[in-house]
Amino acid sequence: MPRPGVGNRLTRRRLLGLAAASAGAAFSGPVLTGCSKDSATSGGSTSLTFMNQSRGQAKALEKLVETYEKQTGVRVTIDSPGPTNFPAKLQAKSQSGDMPDMYSTLTLPEMIPYYKAGWALNLEPKLTGGWKDNFSPIALDLTTVKAGTVAGLDAGVYSAHWEIQTMGLLLNTKTFESAGIDPKTPPATTDAWIDQLKKVSAKTGNGAFLMAASLADRFLLSHASNWLTDAQIDATLAGKASWKADGWRRGLQLLAELRDAGVIVNKTLPGGNDDNPTVEKGFFNVQDTPSIFDASVAIGVARATAPDFTEYVSMGIPKATDGTQKPRVYGGVGKGACINPKGKNVDAAVKFVQWLTEPEQAKVFVDMVGLIPANPKVTAADLPPQVAGFASLADTIEVVPSPFNTDARTALVSGVQSLVLKEKTVDQVLDALETAQKRAK
Repeated sequence: MPRPGVGNRLTRRRLLGLAAASAGAAFSGPVLTGCSKDSATSGGSTSLTFMNQSRGQAKALEKLVETYEKQTGVRVTIDSPGPTNFPAKLQAKSQSGDMPDMYSTLTLPEMIPYYKAGWALNLEPKLTGGWKDNFSPIALDLTTVKAGTVAGLDAGVYSAHWEIQTMGLLLNTKTFESAGIDPKTPPATTDAWIDQLKKVSAKTGNGAFLMAASLADRFLLSHASNWLTDAQIDATLAGKASWKADGWRRGLQLLAELRDAGVIVNKTLPGGNDDNPTVEKGFFNVQDTPSIFDASVAIGVARATAPDFTEYVSMGIPKATDGTQKPRVYGGVGKGACINPKGKNVDAAVKFVQWLTEPEQAKVFVDMVGLIPANPKVTAADLPPQVAGFASLADTIEVVPSPFNTDARTALVSGVQSLVLKEKTVDQVLDALETAQKRAK
C-alpha cells in the first residue's frame, strides 16, 4: 500500500508507512461525526484507553502496559473486541463521541473518515529527535499523507506503526514432509508448487491449499505482478487501464489451475466477515489445512491461539513459469496506533505510543507475536524462524499509489468464489471487475 512518487522497489529499511500508499483514494464508507463530548486537552491524566483490533497482539500489549505502569505510573486499559467486531465498535464510538484515547489503525482507505472527522492526531510535528530515530527516513516519508492527495484532509502523519507485513504462504512442515516434500525448499515455479500440492492432496484426500475469499485482491495483485509492472497495476486500480489486460487474466488463472488440480481444500473458498479467521483456525488450531495464503500478521494470531503449534514455515507465492516481470508481493505496514486529539489524555497518549515504538518494546512484539518489526534497530537475527520467509519478501513489496476500488474488490471477492465453484470463468470475473470499476466513477 504505497504512496505516489515512490519507485518500484523498497528495501527492508523502506517499509514502514506503506498504508499511506492509498492516500489518494476516494473513500466510500461510513459517515462519521466530528464532535466529541470531551474537549481536547493535553496531558495530566494517569489513565489511558486503547482499543485494539489485533487478536495476535493482545497478550503482548497487556504485558507491555503492565511494564509501562510500573515505569511511569500511567495505567493503560486495553479493549480488544476482536478483528471482526472492531470496525463496527470503532464506528459506533466515533458516532457517539466516546472515542478511546488510542486505537488501532487499519488501512488508510478505512481510516480516511476518522481522519477527516478529526479523530486522529497529526503526529508529524512530534516525529523529531529520539522518536524519529525509531523509523527510517523513507518510512516516515511513506507514512506521510501529502498535501492534496486526499480531498478534505490536511497533509500529515496520522498513525504510528510498530509492524511491517508481507503476504505469502504458510506451510505445515509435518504434512508436507509426510508427502515426501521438503517445505523449507520453496518450489521454483507455480507449476512445481501445484505438483507439490497434488502430492500433499493425495495424502490428505481433501486438498492442500486454502485462501479466504476476502484476500483475493491481495492474491491477485501479487501473482499478476509476474506480467504487470507497478505502473500498469496502478493504472488499472486508478481506473485508467482495463482489468481485461492479459496480465490480470494470467494472474487470476492461477486460481482456476489450483481448482482444476483438485488441491483447494473442500473445493471452495470461505467467504463472509470471518472467512480469514476460519482459514487460520484450520491451519493453526485444527491443523487440517496443509497450506494457506495469509499475511505475516497471522503468526501473531498463531502465537495467541495455538502457542504449541510451531511446525510451519512461510514463503512467497512461487513465480509464474512464463512470467515476464520479477514478481512482487502485496504488503505494507501492519499494526500501529492513532491518537484521539479530542480526548483528555493527549500528551500521555503520545508518550505511550512513542514508548511502544522504541527498540525494547519492538523486541517484545517480535518475541511474543513473531512479527516483522518496523523499528530498524531490531535486526533480522532477532526474528523467529516462522516469519523468516515473510521477512525475506520485504524487498519485493509492490509500490503502487492507488488502492483497490471498493466496488471492484467486492466483485472480485464474489467472483473468485464462483470461479472455484466453476460457476464463472476467469473472463467473466474480469468482466464483472471492469463493470464495477466503471460504475464507481
